[in-house]
Amino acid sequence: MTAPLTPPPHEDSPHQVRQAPPPAGAPGEGTYEQDGPGMKTEVRDAAVITVAVALGGVLLGLLWWWLAPHVPLIGDRVGTGWVVYVKDSEGEQAIGVDGTFTLLGLAFGAVSAVAVFLLRRHGGVPVVVALGLGALLGSLLAWRLGVWLGPESDVLAHAKAVGKGVTFSAPLKLGAKGALLAWPLGALLVHLGLTALFGPRDPEETYPQHP
Repeated sequence: MTAPLTPPPHEDSPHQVRQAPPPAGAPGEGTYEQDGPGMKTEVRDAAVITVAVALGGVLLGLLWWWLAPHVPLIGDRVGTGWVVYVKDSEGEQAIGVDGTFTLLGLAFGAVSAVAVFLLRRHGGVPVVVALGLGALLGSLLAWRLGVWLGPESDVLAHAKAVGKGVTFSAPLKLGAKGALLAWPLGALLVHLGLTALFGPRDPEETYPQHP
């Protein structure tokens, strides 16, 4: 009697698990799954966010010029020259000018952070950098716009124009330049908080259970 030419069928071990081949087009060995929209898209969106947030500085500048308190000045003639002094030396209008810009900057920071988070919930380093840079540029634009819209910067010429003893407003200016950081810092902090609370979570890894 001769032995059979065909080998006996291989019996699977009770602990062996058959794995079906991956479907066509599914990521497998040799393929990489792209995380997020891609670097080019993120950079393009970051540029748009920077410009959009920076343009918000126009509105901030207008609000600062409109809401900031005016510092009253008075001009007086001394001999052949003119001197200008603050009418209310104990007033807090100058502090109010800086405070108004700071509060508006914080409010703009919160609004811009919420808007960016809702539009780009997955976040990313380019988005965060664009938010901070756009907010800083917007603060600079608001500052220069408010100064340009405010009273004349040449106080001596202004005093001569209005006459002796006539009250006029001082130029709109920031005494504390740190107020320019209120918008970017507020935006980054609010965006960080929103991302920590409501941002996407990484899926938890599951491990096969062995009998």
